[in-house]
Amino acid sequence: MPLPLFCTEVKRCDMKEINDELTYKIIGCAMKVHNILGNGFQEVIYQRCLAIELEKQNILFLREQEMPIYYDDRAVGTRRADFIVENTVLIELKAVIKLEDVHLAQGLNYLQAYKIEKGLLINFGAPGLEIKRLFRKYKHAPNNRIHSNSDHP
Repeated sequence: MPLPLFCTEVKRCDMKEINDELTYKIIGCAMKVHNILGNGFQEVIYQRCLAIELEKQNILFLREQEMPIYYDDRAVGTRRADFIVENTVLIELKAVIKLEDVHLAQGLNYLQAYKIEKGLLINFGAPGLEIKRLFRKYKHAPNNRIHSNSDHP
């Protein structure tokens, strides 16, 4: 059964359950980069390689798109998402041994700031590629649990 577009609880899913052509292609590009390079490089190296793979697939993206962060209607700084793909998927890359809750929080905050519904948190630093699908949460929702699920153990 295909995954719903928006998950309301932490779930595990299998690659064949992804029912979203664009994120499926992005994950395929990330897998190719990880298969060729493995782990151990700096994040910027993976970012450049992923950009090459996305271009090969004719996937439109913006890289390092700066976004102002507001507090009480005042600009307090800026952040840059690694990729915004076809204005619908935000990608945040990491090159760390293990993803932590802080990385997940960062990705979810970026979804809110950029007003994008879904994203991918991709970690190239582990021996196996780690991918978490992220879904924008809404403040009016009664369920405030983290909206993500892991594509790979």
